[in-house]
Amino acid sequence: MTDTPTHDRPYTDDDLRAEAARQHATLAGDLEFMCVGERMEDGVVEHTDHGETSLTWQQLLVPEGGGSWETFGEAQRKIHDLIKGAADVSEWAVNLGADGLEPLPEQLSAQTNTGPWFRLHFAVRPDMPDEMRRALVEGVGAEIAKHF
Repeated sequence: MTDTPTHDRPYTDDDLRAEAARQHATLAGDLEFMCVGERMEDGVVEHTDHGETSLTWQQLLVPEGGGSWETFGEAQRKIHDLIKGAADVSEWAVNLGADGLEPLPEQLSAQTNTGPWFRLHFAVRPDMPDEMRRALVEGVGAEIAKHF
């Protein structure tokens, strides 16, 4: 999406998206180790999320929850490392939002003995019918499968 700068608006939509992507990446890249732990304390551990019976990381891992602060710290380090090692998809994320698209939970992946060879993620308009979403993912998968 390219538009032309004007006297009243000396930047383009692409300029806005590029700056938003840069700042998104900076926010993710500047994550402090202690911030991860602070956010974990009240964060629900996904596999325990059963509505009212869900557990936070602190409830699960600190002494009152049967664990230890050492165990909490180990999980904190692993989460921090995952965040620091995450691919920079800032531009993709900003462009999806700007275009009104939402990511689908479905993805296609080809595996090798050493890990994924590739992974495809999909994003569609919110008003795309479920049948069409399913057809999109299955159709792409069927085409790729022809070459393996």
